[in-house]
Amino acid sequence: METNILIIVCVVAVALFSYLGAQFLAKRIVSEHHKQAEMQLQQASEKARAIEIEARDNAVRIKQEAEAEIARRRAELTREEDRLQHRRNDLDQRFEKLEQREQNLNKRQSAIDKRFNEVEKIYAQQMEQLQKVAHMSVEEAKKVLFSEVEKEAHADMARIIRQIESEARMEGEKRAREIITEAIQRVASDQVAQVTTAVVTLPNEEMKGRIVGRNGRNIRAFEQAAGVDVIVDDTPEAVTISCFDSTRREIARRSLQRLIQDGRIHPAHIEKILAEEEKEVEKIIELAGEQAAFDAGVPGLSPEVLKMLGRLKFRTSFGQNQLAHSVETAMIAGVIAAELGANVEVAKAGGLLHDIGKAMDHNTEGTHALIGAEFCKRNHVHPDVVNAIGSHHHEEEQATIEAVIIEAADAISGARPGARRENLEQYIKRLKALEEMAHSYKGVNQAYAIQAGREVRIIVRPEEIDDLQSARLARDIAKNIEETMQYPGQIKVTVIRETRNVEYAK
Repeated sequence: METNILIIVCVVAVALFSYLGAQFLAKRIVSEHHKQAEMQLQQASEKARAIEIEARDNAVRIKQEAEAEIARRRAELTREEDRLQHRRNDLDQRFEKLEQREQNLNKRQSAIDKRFNEVEKIYAQQMEQLQKVAHMSVEEAKKVLFSEVEKEAHADMARIIRQIESEARMEGEKRAREIITEAIQRVASDQVAQVTTAVVTLPNEEMKGRIVGRNGRNIRAFEQAAGVDVIVDDTPEAVTISCFDSTRREIARRSLQRLIQDGRIHPAHIEKILAEEEKEVEKIIELAGEQAAFDAGVPGLSPEVLKMLGRLKFRTSFGQNQLAHSVETAMIAGVIAAELGANVEVAKAGGLLHDIGKAMDHNTEGTHALIGAEFCKRNHVHPDVVNAIGSHHHEEEQATIEAVIIEAADAISGARPGARRENLEQYIKRLKALEEMAHSYKGVNQAYAIQAGREVRIIVRPEEIDDLQSARLARDIAKNIEETMQYPGQIKVTVIRETRNVEYAK
């Protein structure tokens, strides 16, 4: 029993001590929290005080800056007001001076008006006296004066026009000579003179019999397969191959030379050799077209155009090789285009391809210019180049300056000394035709073809043809020559009209 009481007392004592300990700890914790709260409040109040002090300092600084800015602005406004006041004073002074000048001008104007009225009166009096002396009214005098002035003006105008035309002609001719001379000097090239026949040299006279064959079998087979005429005449150790188609003529020439070297001349072997040489000539044509384009500096042409261009290697005109002529024309056109600031690439391409129509089949209808232009158009050549090809003989309208340059380059290449030639018979016929054409016009007294047919000089009857008609006659004859005749280069037409007065002293 006592033990239980003791236990209960112990339990109560432990509980009491625990309660008292808990109360003590709680108070201690609360006191510590109060201390921490007070410290935080103190720190917060110190921070707030520091922020307040900083804000006051900033406010004071901003106020001081604002006051300084206001003071600066006031000073500027004061200076601006002073300047404006100074300007206002200057303007007032100027206005006063202007008013004084205006008053002076009004006085001078009144004096001038007065003098003008006096001059008008004097002028009217003098005019009346002049009319009385000259017995002519003012209108009549004006007409006479105007007519005299008009005559003098016409004379001066004609003199100035003649002077300007003369200077322009001299300068233009000088510049044209410089450009053409430079182009020819820079681009001058040799030309190969060929005709419609080719001569094949034989090792001996016996070879003629082998070429002809028994009963003419070999020569007939060769002519039929090659499409040429083989002329075996009295020319020693040589036979002649004649054909209008230069390509077939070249194939036949090369084939006949191979047959002569090989020694086997019979129909079967002739056909084999011709087929092989035809392939070789096609390769030569392709290479010639590529080489011509390279020499002329015209890249980017299609294989069809190059192949057709290479066919000109075996084509001649007035003894001038057409492929060499085309390359030379391209170079001359390029030089002239560079001098004039035109498109050099178009000029070169047009000059190279301007005669490509001459390489076409002779059965194709149309002129070589139009045929070549149509061929190049189908093969996607530049439109400006196509126009230059079709218009270099004025069969189409020339749309660009390059077309004109190509026409001039073509004429330069064909007309330069040594470029072309023609046989004696054609030369004589052309001279006679020139003189007959000149004599066919009314008023022509004499006509002479001179300078190897490069000029026709015409003497007219002065009583039938005046100066204006003589100029028209020269133009008509030149146009007729262009339309009806074929000739290398150009022909100069000179019309001479002179009047001779003869008297005898007795």
